[in-house]
Amino acid sequence: MVPTGAYGTWPSPIDARRAAVYDGLPEYVGVVGDEVWWTEPRPAEGGRRTLVRRRADGTEETVLPAPWNVRSRVIEYGGRPWAGADRGQGAGGLLVVFSHYPDQRLYVYDPDGDQEPAPLTPVSGVGGGLRWVDPVVRLDRGEVWCVLEEFTGDGPGDVRRVIAAVPLDGSAAGDRGAVRELTDDRHRFVTGPRLSPDGRRAAWIAWDHPRMPWDGTAVMTGEVTDGGPFTEVRQVAGSTDESVCQVEWAPDGSLLYVSDSGGWWELQRIRPGSRAAALCAGRAEEFGGPLWKIGLTWFQPLDDGMIATIHGRGATGLGILDPETGELVDAPGPWTEWASTLAAHGSRVFGVAASPRSGYEVVELDTSTGRTRVIGAAHEDPVDPAYYPEPQIRTFTGPDNREIHAHIYPPHNPDRIAPDDELPPYVVWAHGGPTGRAPLVLDLAIAYFTSRGIGVAEVNYGGSTGYGRGYRDRLREQWGVVDVEDCAAVAEALAAEGTADPARLAIRGASAGGWTAAASLALTGVYACGTLLYPVLDLDGWAEETHDFESRYLESLIGPPAEVPGRYPERSPLSLAEQISAPFLLLQGLDDVVCPPAQSERFLARMAGRGIPHAFIAFEGEGHGFRRADTMSRALEAELALYVQTFGITRQDVPLLELRK
Repeated sequence: MVPTGAYGTWPSPIDARRAAVYDGLPEYVGVVGDEVWWTEPRPAEGGRRTLVRRRADGTEETVLPAPWNVRSRVIEYGGRPWAGADRGQGAGGLLVVFSHYPDQRLYVYDPDGDQEPAPLTPVSGVGGGLRWVDPVVRLDRGEVWCVLEEFTGDGPGDVRRVIAAVPLDGSAAGDRGAVRELTDDRHRFVTGPRLSPDGRRAAWIAWDHPRMPWDGTAVMTGEVTDGGPFTEVRQVAGSTDESVCQVEWAPDGSLLYVSDSGGWWELQRIRPGSRAAALCAGRAEEFGGPLWKIGLTWFQPLDDGMIATIHGRGATGLGILDPETGELVDAPGPWTEWASTLAAHGSRVFGVAASPRSGYEVVELDTSTGRTRVIGAAHEDPVDPAYYPEPQIRTFTGPDNREIHAHIYPPHNPDRIAPDDELPPYVVWAHGGPTGRAPLVLDLAIAYFTSRGIGVAEVNYGGSTGYGRGYRDRLREQWGVVDVEDCAAVAEALAAEGTADPARLAIRGASAGGWTAAASLALTGVYACGTLLYPVLDLDGWAEETHDFESRYLESLIGPPAEVPGRYPERSPLSLAEQISAPFLLLQGLDDVVCPPAQSERFLARMAGRGIPHAFIAFEGEGHGFRRADTMSRALEAELALYVQTFGITRQDVPLLELRK
């Protein structure tokens, strides 16, 4: 007989360390010769990312040992940090170029040789230095073409971005002048170049402040010259209120891109001499997403003219699109989420996918047979999957009868049942972004709580991606209103239907989700406590302190400060601190340049002496988003301790969290 245990007291094999080490996903899949490569996290190795290769014989190996860290800092969120090429057997075999996180230099490496990676770019002592992302190796020119982010001063806004060509012979390793600039800096932001099949034209995406890339972008093209910058540069698609998130060339020379001009991110094609035409319109699905990183890919043209594409509403799948007929055939498999990275080689397509029962793994689709298989980073259950939660895909009704999408994870543990007269505590998770969404995938951090008897509700509040531009635009000038209302509506609905204990509700969020959590504590009486991870807390200060990429983001989220100055203090948790009466936990990385520690310091100073129990834990060496296993495990343990103490749960295995007042 399964014993009875109060919610929150259940024993679980999913400890914080196990959940932390499991965190992360493979990214930036690519093909080098006949091999499939990708980057992979190493939380137990200081949070670095390494390159992994899958050889043609199926063996998988780590390419770069510690301390090499394959990660770019362009726009702080980075993007595709590597590229490879096959020089042929008589010319040296494989070659890989990558960005090394500590110094942000580009390095070239022969993975089958016996030499260490050699630098290709110099170090700059100005501001944030020189940074590189979204590389394309041009063996025919002896160069690698990529985005250069160059700081011109010490401020976060003292920066320019261009497409540049870096010599592969190392001549620019100590000479900035040896780097050729292929574009001027007329645009504040650019993606890496995509080369036409004949190599004569390049295409890229550009945008400018105050727009974010999901607001409006431009598709640019230019003629490739011998030794000079692109010429005849012009805009061929996109606009200030049309978001294009990816552009590629088809084998026949057509230009393919993903645009939300029809209300959803959809595939478009421009044939030479013709206007743009939608390839798969009217499905009310997304074929793209928010360009938070440079070099994300939602589709991949194939040699036979077909297009591999990620698509869906909420959840996503991988399909093969016939651009002539509009027919879309999905790949088989259990996966409910495909990461925004695709590569192709002949008839094979490679991506990264996950499901509620499996973490992210590298998947191959053979379009000649229609079969899929896992070929890398294969999911291995760290514990018996009987302890995983079973998500419920729910749609709730919020203010003004608007739809709110959410994933509900009820408490679940095969070793315990709850008393009939008890309702479980629930934690509402507000995702970051806020232009983002919570994917429907296995997350051991969620299982860490549900297996102990604490439910989790992930809310894709208004403003989230995956449900069309109209849903995304609900948050325009409504940040701190719609997100707060939607999270509260889900929490209250769970309580009203008897799913959750109304007296034991919590809210938790990271980054923009941390803002939502803090604002929710101040503006609603729904939650008994909250967890804030590296949050935005002071709107006036944040606009001046954060990095360049998001420095004008608030103009769409809150409104232009010159026009609506009163909204900024009205919505800032810092200004509303006196309205917070619930305990909270604040977790902050001391190296965070997106949500700097000064935000947390000012907030804590405002809360000091008010008698509200709270805890603050700062982590040296951590930036925006925790990456080290020790940090992530300590953060999870502290969060559990907050809920145990606030909800009155009796556990002997949870250390006391020291709460100051």
